[in-house]
Amino acid sequence: MINTLLKHKNNLVKSMEEILGEANVLSSYDERYIYSTDSTNITNPEEIADVVVFPVNTLQVSKIMKYAYANNIPVVARSAGTNLCGACLPKHGGIILNFTKMNKIININKNNLICIVEPGVIIEDLQKAADAYNLFYPPDPSNLKVSMIGGSIGLSSGGPHTFKYGSTKDFVIDLEVVLADGTIVNTASECSKDVTGYNLTQLFVGSEGTLGIITKAVLKLIPKPESKRVMLAYFDSLDDTSKAVNDIISNLITPSVIDLMDKNTLQTVESFYPSGLLTDKAAALLIEIDGFKSTLDEQYKKIIEICYKNKSAYIQTANTKEEEERIWISRRSSFGATAKLAPNVVTEDVVVPRENIVPLVIGIRKICNKYNLKTCIMGHIGDGNIHPNIALDLRNPIERKNFENAKTELFELALSLNGTLSGEHGIGCEKSYFINKAVESNCLFLMKQIKKLFDPKGILNPGKIF
Repeated sequence: MINTLLKHKNNLVKSMEEILGEANVLSSYDERYIYSTDSTNITNPEEIADVVVFPVNTLQVSKIMKYAYANNIPVVARSAGTNLCGACLPKHGGIILNFTKMNKIININKNNLICIVEPGVIIEDLQKAADAYNLFYPPDPSNLKVSMIGGSIGLSSGGPHTFKYGSTKDFVIDLEVVLADGTIVNTASECSKDVTGYNLTQLFVGSEGTLGIITKAVLKLIPKPESKRVMLAYFDSLDDTSKAVNDIISNLITPSVIDLMDKNTLQTVESFYPSGLLTDKAAALLIEIDGFKSTLDEQYKKIIEICYKNKSAYIQTANTKEEEERIWISRRSSFGATAKLAPNVVTEDVVVPRENIVPLVIGIRKICNKYNLKTCIMGHIGDGNIHPNIALDLRNPIERKNFENAKTELFELALSLNGTLSGEHGIGCEKSYFINKAVESNCLFLMKQIKKLFDPKGILNPGKIF
């Protein structure tokens, strides 16, 4: 049973200081409150950590877990806290295990196409380090400038390049994990292929820190594409936009990115970050192709032809590095731009088969209009993953209630379209109340049994997923 009311808090702080040193332990209310928040805007002032700690190596994490296990103290692993599902909120107090000081890129092996990293490594920093070896780490969530590898693995985050290259789960080869009782395990090997027994590595990927604490990761890298081209294709109808995507794919072209921005997103981003976006169109597709230079011209010509065949109103092509960067900044600014519309922004994350994108987007608009909520819809249309950015004032009880109702209807809509609750943001505590509708009951039972096996005392990130 979790000790939610720590009667011996002073002993807890003192014990953590003995393991980590005073400089790596925070215990004031303000410090604990700051690290008990994330990007979901749902922090409860009464649900804050009892102590925040900053380990610098795996042995320290093991000692912390042994102490927590012996004393029934909840432990929540945290990286940058940029998640959007409440995955690192300390719902039952306890210890926040912050990994910002375990931030080393231990090794990049060009011959084996792997790297070994600690959980506090920032994704963009890893991409830049790999680029120096002419290698590429494709997973790229929108917040990659601050998002860290530990959280990315814990939530199996994705990003625009998921359509061609896959999400984080497709790049994790091996993990070093500290279990609930402090035991340190390695889940596989550094080999790119390993089917020796059960795939424990993938069991921890996307588990949101509920099965163990990731302290090191072996990740796959790929050769950096020689060249790329970026374009924005505008359409006057959502149907034509969707048809263009299907035609591109059916013509045996696999763009590295094929993302959607609706009219509200285009208008909001252009207002926030003026870059020449056409704001009178129903939607735009951001399309990136990459590979050998000799193959890109033919792909580019074919994509242009397909888009115009499907009534594209206009196509912007980036002809310089600066123009390419401008398009990408516009795309990645969608969340920040929406934040200009109201005090809070909540980004949801649902997935449907690509053929159901149009009814999903239309349904999201109807739901948000019904509850008088401002929404900017964007996402990875190539793999059916749509993100409504909903702007509202969560301090207003009416707006908060409207949002909760809209969120429930949004999840029901996605499931009715043969979709699911999350493609890359995770479940956390934001969607846990709905998981029984998204996961078959026998499978849900097995998941809970796995949780009990790895965490018999229920101290690892309690209140998440289930």
